[in-house]
Amino acid sequence: MTTQTTTGTAYSEGVAEVTDADFGTEVLESGPPVLVKFTATWCGPCRQLKPVLAAIAREEAGRLRVVEMDVDRNPGTATRYGVLATPTLMVFAGGEPVKSIVGARPKRRLLEELEDVLGS
Repeated sequence: MTTQTTTGTAYSEGVAEVTDADFGTEVLESGPPVLVKFTATWCGPCRQLKPVLAAIAREEAGRLRVVEMDVDRNPGTATRYGVLATPTLMVFAGGEPVKSIVGARPKRRLLEELEDVLGS
């Protein structure tokens, strides 16, 4: 499934952009767990995390969806879930947040922190 960004282009690396408007259908109503990266264009650590999350999205396709949300363009959802820093990674399963991680991490460490969600 290809999800369009607000600018009309889809991310080719498997990390789609979600908005306040489609957060419910894309994240809360998703079958597999969804990792949401709350990000901002000015955030350096967010940019560092982008290729890490793209790799995880490819490797864990089917077990975990990975999406990102710009907090400046979508303040409603960020406020609702208490996002105070970027990047904040939040995993949603069954329509509820089940894990929150603040800050960038190397891929191996992030996968270790996601083991309980991925069931590995």
